[in-house]
Amino acid sequence: MSLPVNKETEWLEADGLGGFASGTTMGLRTRRYHSLLLTATTPPTGRMALVKGLDFWVEIDGGLFHLSSQMYFPGVISPNGSESIESFSRNPWPKWVYRLPRGMTLEHELFVPHGSPSVVLSWRLQNAKEPVRLSVRPLLAAQDYHSLQSRNADFRMDADIFEKMVCWKPRDNTPLVTALHNGHYHHEPDWYKQFLYEQEQERGLDFVEDLATPGLFQWNFTKTRALLIFTAGGQKPAASEHLQVVEEVYDKFRTQEENRREAFDSPLSRSADSYFVKRDHGQTLIAGYPWFTDWGRDTFVSIRGLGIATGRLTETRKILLEWAKSISEGMVPNRFPDSGEAPEYHSVDASLWYIIAVYEYLKAAHEGNPTRKDWSEFQAPLEKILKGYSQGTRWGIQADTDGLLWSGEGDDSLTWMDARVNGKAVTPRVGKPVEVEALWLNALWVGGHFSENWEALFKKGLTSFQNRFWRGAGEYLYDVVDVNRQPGTGDGSFRPNQVLAVGGLPLTLLDDVKARLMLKSVEEKLWTPLGLRSLASGEPGYRRRYQGGVVERDSAYHQGTVWPWLMGPFVEAWVRVRGNTAAAKQEAREKFLEPLLAQMDRGGLGHLPELADSEEPFTQRGCPFQAWSLGEAIRLDRIVLK
Repeated sequence: MSLPVNKETEWLEADGLGGFASGTTMGLRTRRYHSLLLTATTPPTGRMALVKGLDFWVEIDGGLFHLSSQMYFPGVISPNGSESIESFSRNPWPKWVYRLPRGMTLEHELFVPHGSPSVVLSWRLQNAKEPVRLSVRPLLAAQDYHSLQSRNADFRMDADIFEKMVCWKPRDNTPLVTALHNGHYHHEPDWYKQFLYEQEQERGLDFVEDLATPGLFQWNFTKTRALLIFTAGGQKPAASEHLQVVEEVYDKFRTQEENRREAFDSPLSRSADSYFVKRDHGQTLIAGYPWFTDWGRDTFVSIRGLGIATGRLTETRKILLEWAKSISEGMVPNRFPDSGEAPEYHSVDASLWYIIAVYEYLKAAHEGNPTRKDWSEFQAPLEKILKGYSQGTRWGIQADTDGLLWSGEGDDSLTWMDARVNGKAVTPRVGKPVEVEALWLNALWVGGHFSENWEALFKKGLTSFQNRFWRGAGEYLYDVVDVNRQPGTGDGSFRPNQVLAVGGLPLTLLDDVKARLMLKSVEEKLWTPLGLRSLASGEPGYRRRYQGGVVERDSAYHQGTVWPWLMGPFVEAWVRVRGNTAAAKQEAREKFLEPLLAQMDRGGLGHLPELADSEEPFTQRGCPFQAWSLGEAIRLDRIVLK
């Protein structure tokens, strides 16, 4: 199927190590992260951009035809090879077909082999009428993937040139870059200056970069395939060492990848695979591409769809056990920093989501009814969390006498609505946030499966929840009670967090009448085809667009901006209050899920974004490939609406 060719539609190829390749279907780099070879030096972190892109063209009978597209400051696209693109498709990997003179076409494909820090590129001439020369200049960088590069004397462009292999080592602290090819390499160092990255400019970040090009690859062909494989890491071969034959490497990679990708039972499962990556000797989940690494909250929300719903139970178990090793003072970390620093424990809900994920895994692994024996390997970490939270841990997290959970002190940002501007919380939710209490009560209920110690606290907390959170005048739930630790107060801001009291978690905490009333209001005020608004229109601080610089965007992050992941709990609540009937599930699939899945070819191809604007046309924003957005869509498709 041919897909849109523009600079807003993006493709992704992930290597399973934390590195990836990404770009636009137009072939234009619009983000600092768009790269052909972006590798994780300490998987899944320590990412470095090495090969940012290519400049390539063909020569036919003395005429020169540019096929790549480049944008330079202040906004000049030159050349614009996209004008020659006849079609773009993404299955089984990105493929462009370019129109050439006299009815000839050139097919250009690329893919990233799983488990290898490489990118494989090929060009094949179709309907050959006469000789064609293809020229390709790699555009190199050598820095952390969040950074941009300026022309500098420290960048080494000297090359070790072997028969059909070239090696570069731009800096001492960067991996070796090798290029295996079946053409001819000409060493002609140069700099391409002032590339402009539009999306970075719109986001108020640095947006101009210089890239080094050490040389030129060329092929003269009529029917043969031009091959080029970039790889990060390894050592330079000895002069006498037998080099790999590029055709053999290409055939091996291609066959392995075709077989691996064909084994997935659906395009959704294949997209889900992109987020499973290596960490140390185990696995973890990437929260999103191109800039997130593995985050606790995102992992435990998304794993229910990406792992459990797709049947990847062995990997799910390993990931959950790996995270258990990092529990400290009853808390699971919410983030492992990019550069390998100590984990960050700055979330009240990540640990509670961990308990929910464990329960969902055990239920799936043991046909819906895990016995006490089945809990054995997870009982200790779950007990650590429940004891830590009930007795008290970091950030003022502790069970109150009413059975509910305190969290936060002062200006802490501990929930998923954690944006801060100039050091201050945009959505301060210190006290007892509604979704945290829903998670807490569900976690206590899960604890009751292996210990009677949590049953009394659960019952007390449930009664308090039902008495405290219902805002009768508005027929919905308070977003926070005991605001800023002031007993008896309530924040009545109309937000989507309340849906987790009815959907998205094992338990429904409201009676049917209240649940229906609340969900009716949520659907009317918050639902969009891409997810739920994070704040209702008309509320103080509501923002219509997620745009501008860092301050503007962070100020809008949870102030109306749409979040696709919330479609999961909302739709589950919607069908629950209708009795989970087959008719309700079919209606929900047509009304909610299908419009959401239709968005998967309009931004990050085959994936769902992190965010969208809160008003029409609901433009996709934020990270274009987001794990929990896709995970919740898969959970709806495979479990909730099955």
